[in-house]
Amino acid sequence: MANAVIVDTRERIYAGMFFTGIAYFLFSGQDASIKLLVTGISVWQILFFRSATILAGALAVGGRKLMVESFRSPVFVPMLLRSFLILVAWLCYYNAAKYLQLAELTTIYFGAPVIVTLLSIFVLGEKVPLVRWVAVLIGFVGVYVACDPATLGITAPVAMVLAAASLWALAIVLIRKIALHESTMVQIVLNNAFFLVIAGVPLFFVWQTPVPYEWFLLIGIGAVGGLAQFALFEGMKRAPVSVIAPFEYTSLIWAFFFGYAIWGDVPRHEVFMGATLIFLAGVVIILGERFRKQD
Repeated sequence: MANAVIVDTRERIYAGMFFTGIAYFLFSGQDASIKLLVTGISVWQILFFRSATILAGALAVGGRKLMVESFRSPVFVPMLLRSFLILVAWLCYYNAAKYLQLAELTTIYFGAPVIVTLLSIFVLGEKVPLVRWVAVLIGFVGVYVACDPATLGITAPVAMVLAAASLWALAIVLIRKIALHESTMVQIVLNNAFFLVIAGVPLFFVWQTPVPYEWFLLIGIGAVGGLAQFALFEGMKRAPVSVIAPFEYTSLIWAFFFGYAIWGDVPRHEVFMGATLIFLAGVVIILGERFRKQD
């Protein structure tokens, strides 16, 4: 009987890693699509249509019953708090992006997994083995090498990115806490209902009528974003945040992939070195979970 519990626990954690890896791949594809759109359409308009598409999909799957369950959920208030944290993180990130190079922006922001690991100890009471700390630090070094950032001072844009990373880290911890008590579909409904309402206000002032290909991208972003959210929430249900935090680093690899596939950006050799370290961080986590002693 004890052996069965060990197998189930490990399989659950591996499933969490798998779902999380898929989520960050989909989020990277979503970000690439958004990059194609932002030159002609505001971020508020993109966020509105993304949320509307996701909510339409959720309604098609769960119907009126899902909507009623969502707005009667005991985690209604915590979900709104989490959504608000993500909204502020996005605003900080996109405002800082006007003043920092992509390499600088990415390197600072990817301090989030380290913050997540710290918060998992103090907020969730998780025990973080040394191997997970090693994986997080290896991943961060990989991002640093890949981006090769210039020496930065403590400026307002740098502070905004640090704030964005911290807020995102706190939101991730809240996702884990909420995911243990509420269904994934309810979380998706509440999360996107919040964004739909918030983004709908400035939409009246920034509206620009999309051309046909922009409509296609807007709907596609919603579909991909919805699947990414589902995968992330499901991953959070199955594995501690300190286990899956390093998998956020894979977003950098996918970002370079989409950059080459869409815009023909050729990564420098430092990128391949960094990608190797990021891959190694994931391997360290997987092997650590494979061989660690179960409680």
